[in-house]
Amino acid sequence: MMRIPCPWCGPRDEVEFRCGGESHIARPDPDRADDDAWAAYLFDRHNVRGAGSERWLHRHGCGRWFNLVRDTVTHEIRTVYAMTDPRPERDP
Repeated sequence: MMRIPCPWCGPRDEVEFRCGGESHIARPDPDRADDDAWAAYLFDRHNVRGAGSERWLHRHGCGRWFNLVRDTVTHEIRTVYAMTDPRPERDP
């Protein structure tokens, strides 16, 4: 079981959280986007092997969303940051 460090509540077991998928996905402009742009926004995701940015919700705790960088191979959590913060530089 992973221990996820909530920025507000501290480290908790992963069963208290819900993964919201890849973070930093830009929504297209509704007035200019065609069907292909909407399909890409809704369905296309990077399936990284290694460090990837994800959104997480502490649903059984403070109820707040945050981002984290997690290695998808080892599940090591490298950094946790606020939803409004930019994505940190990734390890090579």
